Amino acid sequence: MDSDDDFNSVMSSEELGEDMDSSVDLGADSDVELEDVEDESAFDAHPKDLKPAKKAYEVDFNVYSPEDIQAQQDRQVAEVATLLEQPTEQTAILLRFMRWNKERLIEQYMDNQEEVLDKAGLGADMSSNPPRLEAIDGFMCDICCEDEPGLQSFAMNCGHRFCVDCYRQYLAQKIKEEGEAARIKCPGDGCNKIIDARSLDLLVTSDLTDRYHELLMRTYVDDKENLKWCPAPNCVFAVECGVKRRDLNKIVPTVHCQCKHAFCFGCTLVDHQPCPCSLVRKWLKKCEDDSETANWISANTKECPKCQSTIEKNGGCNHMTCRKCRHEFCWMCMGLWSEHGTSWYNCNRFEEKSGTDARDAQALSRKSLERYLHYYNRYANHEQSAKLDKDIFHKTEKKMQLLQSSSGMSWIEVQFLEAASHALQQCRQTLKWTYAFAYYLARNNQTEIFEDNQKDLEMAVENLSEMFEKNTDQLSGLKVDMMDKTSYCMRRRVILLDDTAQRLRDGGWEFNVDLD
Repeated sequence: MDSDDDFNSVMSSEELGEDMDSSVDLGADSDVELEDVEDESAFDAHPKDLKPAKKAYEVDFNVYSPEDIQAQQDRQVAEVATLLEQPTEQTAILLRFMRWNKERLIEQYMDNQEEVLDKAGLGADMSSNPPRLEAIDGFMCDICCEDEPGLQSFAMNCGHRFCVDCYRQYLAQKIKEEGEAARIKCPGDGCNKIIDARSLDLLVTSDLTDRYHELLMRTYVDDKENLKWCPAPNCVFAVECGVKRRDLNKIVPTVHCQCKHAFCFGCTLVDHQPCPCSLVRKWLKKCEDDSETANWISANTKECPKCQSTIEKNGGCNHMTCRKCRHEFCWMCMGLWSEHGTSWYNCNRFEEKSGTDARDAQALSRKSLERYLHYYNRYANHEQSAKLDKDIFHKTEKKMQLLQSSSGMSWIEVQFLEAASHALQQCRQTLKWTYAFAYYLARNNQTEIFEDNQKDLEMAVENLSEMFEKNTDQLSGLKVDMMDKTSYCMRRRVILLDDTAQRLRDGGWEFNVDLD
């Protein structure tokens, strides 16, 4: 967005509980390097002058309200109208015709004014004698064939005149049914003239006025490459981000709206860091392929590895205890849970099996499917656990009230439960997409480092999830441990995302598919 379009924006990343400032510039042609502060005297500055270190996975973004967006439009129209010496209504049509690229508009307008006006649906005579409602003697509407005396009519400078009722019906169809507002043409046969905003304001009925102006604003945002509407339901905010489409294979531009919805600016899907948009598309398409998943994905229950009792997972924690035989095991690998507290916890890592079993096509196919299901099951498990953790979050306030009343803690002192719930949801979302990312990674030393970071975060999340699900009477004694584990989870998440994003930007990852 042009520098003269800057407005006070609402930055909302800190509201999500992360140590981020949403201010690393990863534009199209930039090659920003993170540098350590070498001069210790820099820390003698006033605290407000010191900004937190920028993270490799963060991007610059601004959040705009509808009022901000309207102000941007008005400012651009006023500026260009002065330069072109055109009325504001005609200037707005010209800018919309050029998709709000004012530099290109000014350049082409100066080269050939008449051609630009004609292509935009204006014409050289549109600036004189502004259209108005008139009652003309002897007039007959060509649409409804009415010729009553004093019949109100309307025509732009193109001369195509129709009665006001027909004109309004035509506009109502365009606005209400077709969702058009910015580029509505004259209803005359073959006429290419665009109805300007002043004419539309004269004709549009009051019940369509709000919809008409909303569509005009939507056209503005849709036409700007660096502006997108927040995809959250009923959200009215738009987000500005400078990351270009051509850079989406090396940047995952996660932005945070004022409504607290985090989404990818590139594809507008829910935040999928650290996975680039191209891999997300491939992964989601693969998961929808029934030939690979029809008989595997739907299973929501598993059997106890000791007594074979059917067990349904009802919480986010993977530490399972069979109610029948009290056997403790891991929901993911079905192994003994006692082994998962050791340093060789490898439930997150797919171990390649010997190639001797892959001597024919059928064995290779089974091996490929087994590898896919390893990553998919863990992806789906974190997705399911995130939903369960979110359900628990909705009950957190009640749990906080019970803890407050039973332990004598103040409301501020029990906020650690809400912080833990937010951390679980964020970390689960990240872990989910690390498995889609890992599926497409080629095996090398970098992959080992990634999986170690993944394992550390996953272990921390499981420990926090298990503590979070304790009975209320046990939570007061776990406050310090939960606060420490919450902080640790968020730090491990930052480390994983920062390392992954840095290598992605620098081209340090090797994938077994092409990023397109």
